[in-house]
Amino acid sequence: MIDIKLIRENPELVRENMKKKFRKDLELVDKLKKLDTDWRKLKYQEDDLRSERNKISEEINKLKKQKKSADSLISKAKKIPEKIAKLGDKRKKMEGEILELQTKIPNIMSKNVPIGKDDSENVEGRVVGKPAKFDFGVKSHVEIAENLGMVDFESSARVAGTGFYYLEGELALLNVALINYARDVMVSKEYRYVETPFMLRNEVIDKVTDLNDKQQQIYLIEDEPKMALIGTSEHSLIGRYAGQEVNEKELPIKQTSYSMCFRKEIGAHGIDEKGLFRTHQFNKIEMIVICKPDVKESEKYFQELQDITVEIFEKMEIPVRVLKICSGDLGDLKYEQIDVEAWSPRRKAYFEVGSCSNLTEAQARKLKISTRIKGERLTPHTLNNTAIATSRALVAILENNQQKDGTVKVPKVLWKYTGFKELKPRKK
Repeated sequence: MIDIKLIRENPELVRENMKKKFRKDLELVDKLKKLDTDWRKLKYQEDDLRSERNKISEEINKLKKQKKSADSLISKAKKIPEKIAKLGDKRKKMEGEILELQTKIPNIMSKNVPIGKDDSENVEGRVVGKPAKFDFGVKSHVEIAENLGMVDFESSARVAGTGFYYLEGELALLNVALINYARDVMVSKEYRYVETPFMLRNEVIDKVTDLNDKQQQIYLIEDEPKMALIGTSEHSLIGRYAGQEVNEKELPIKQTSYSMCFRKEIGAHGIDEKGLFRTHQFNKIEMIVICKPDVKESEKYFQELQDITVEIFEKMEIPVRVLKICSGDLGDLKYEQIDVEAWSPRRKAYFEVGSCSNLTEAQARKLKISTRIKGERLTPHTLNNTAIATSRALVAILENNQQKDGTVKVPKVLWKYTGFKELKPRKK
């Protein structure tokens, strides 16, 4: 959420930022500036009336001590609270309008964000690892998993619908191994492991997501209309601090959490008819950072977070690249974002396995998270990152490590978690 001070002091910067995102609704800046000016006038009038009321009260007390009549002043004083109340009601209504406009204006972007209209203009950053060469026809992860006899999409579609799956045997154990592996990496990097609620109050969901995400991603619980299933543990991790003042001594807060994630996946991408890539339910280890409101500091953690995800996949010997998200594809709360993408030999292209975002003050301001530095109340910076989404990691492992005989090699770094080194077709 945009800082109202920027609207007051540098509206042109806000407009230029919106132009870089190819926004057409630049008039929102002027609307917000006018509303803020009108709000401040009302606030001044309220404060002026309160001051007048105090002065009249002092005069009444003086007259009473002098045993003189104060009837006219008492009559005048009685009218002031009603005037204050009317102005207060008008001001509060205006505050709601201001807040609504603030949430529609995007965060100021980093200078590192490439300028582009949509995801077709995202820019490739560093590439880690080289795709393997195959001397046989490569299969998709669905074919591989079904040939192994370790996945059942038909039954899951029958009992739960499209977008779910049954994992069995060694493939299910490999999924758990990925969770444990990524968790251990995170803890070794001094991220505090936290178990969070998988459900949140509706008002918390409203603050940690934007309206479009809520409509297209979030499952609301029908018999508990004020609750929702989380789409990522980031919602619980960051939502925990909503409305709180964080002690400066606690910063930076670095946390990680495993959760089952639930998403509608309504929209352009839709849901996989069959497969593990885009589903309604999946496992993910997420990371968050809350740090001091300093761009250099949050940029440092932005680099640290993405490096961790790249390292997780690099140690599994999965080729990955970093994709810089362009201005037109960048979410409104974000200062900068990259996606980590893994190589798919079947598609002969990279696909998203994680996403890392620096939201500077925007998310914390929306959540009313604050800190106090040298006595001044400030809004900290927040960041989030996907350490691993195991279903997508499984896709990458199955496709990149498939063998001609139908077996799949398990990455060496996972052996101590699995107890086996390869996936073999199930004997019938």
